[in-house]
Amino acid sequence: MPISKINLTSGITGVLPSSNATYSTSRPSANPLIINGNMEVAQRSSSHNSLTNGSSGYHTVDRWKWHENGSSSSVWTMTQETLTSGNAYADGFNNALKIDCTTADTSLGGDDTLHIEQRIEKQNLGAFKKGTANAQKFTVAFWVKATKTGTNILELHDQVNDRSVSATYTISTTNTWEHKVVTFPADTTGNFGTGSDLGLIVRYYIYAGANYQSSSLQTVWGSANTTKRANGQVNNADSTSNNWHLTGVQIEVGEFSSTTISPFQHEDFGDSLIRCQRYFQQYGSNNAIYNITPVNGHAMLLGARDTGGNANWTYPVLYQSTPLRANPTISRNDLDWWSGGTAYGISGLGGNQYAGFNALEGYVSGTTFSENVVLLKINGTQHTYLRFDAEL
Repeated sequence: MPISKINLTSGITGVLPSSNATYSTSRPSANPLIINGNMEVAQRSSSHNSLTNGSSGYHTVDRWKWHENGSSSSVWTMTQETLTSGNAYADGFNNALKIDCTTADTSLGGDDTLHIEQRIEKQNLGAFKKGTANAQKFTVAFWVKATKTGTNILELHDQVNDRSVSATYTISTTNTWEHKVVTFPADTTGNFGTGSDLGLIVRYYIYAGANYQSSSLQTVWGSANTTKRANGQVNNADSTSNNWHLTGVQIEVGEFSSTTISPFQHEDFGDSLIRCQRYFQQYGSNNAIYNITPVNGHAMLLGARDTGGNANWTYPVLYQSTPLRANPTISRNDLDWWSGGTAYGISGLGGNQYAGFNALEGYVSGTTFSENVVLLKINGTQHTYLRFDAEL
């Protein structure tokens, strides 16, 4: 039986740096390890409010995860900010990640912590030669703006070997874009290895309770120790006037200063989108890159019944030309199967890989379709989407 194929994007994924890659201080790195460091891609949404300690996950700007632990009463709004002025804008950045405290917490619990982080695959980290005698230093550069001045903590966490190192940076002037360059030491213990699983977390602390600050800051690599991770971190949640903004994030192999660090690599938007789509793809509304356009109430040709006419599963026909990192978790909003003039509720969605591509499989248990094709029917008028999630 013929299977329909719908190509939703075009292009190729970026080339990963080799383990013997070299980096010049006079030009940008050819393959930036931080994806969407200029915050220009936001497939899910440009704004998400009412974020609390139960909201850990990806909400707005692609590849940047909101991660909160504990029981803090603070509430936040996270947005993709459009820049029109300031030092970061003058340096070529049009977007930033912004978090706005809408409910304050002036008395944090010991286990309370909030950080904004990006997670990097193991196989992308070979150039650091971590765990060898030739291990290289890590340098992270970024533009940051915050209402609250004082000390903030940036942490690198090796997920493979459960090793961490932290460093401080200072917000010197309130509500002013400042460029920071932070260098971390090399680590001759614990190789990242290979594969598409999580290797390194680049973690910006927003606040940290007493249990994260009860020992001196761990400024050399060592076994992860909660008490040493964020000593000195200011409480950015202590006032509803507080905002925190980030853009222009890059990580380089080796030690650099503010005068020798490579310029930020401003990728073509299409290239940046393709790199983000390795981890997440959304088709539909809610500020999505690709819109599901209804035709006579139907969204798109999706699948075909099995040869027996049953609808317990459908052949996978929706292929992404940018393969995801792994089999995705698939979610939907305001969508049903539609066949032969009848709408059927979706009882399950699944993902699988076929010939190197990811595909959508659907299930409508206990139903027999009257036609050989199945379409998606839009039930509502807003926020209709299909989501494919393979985030780290």
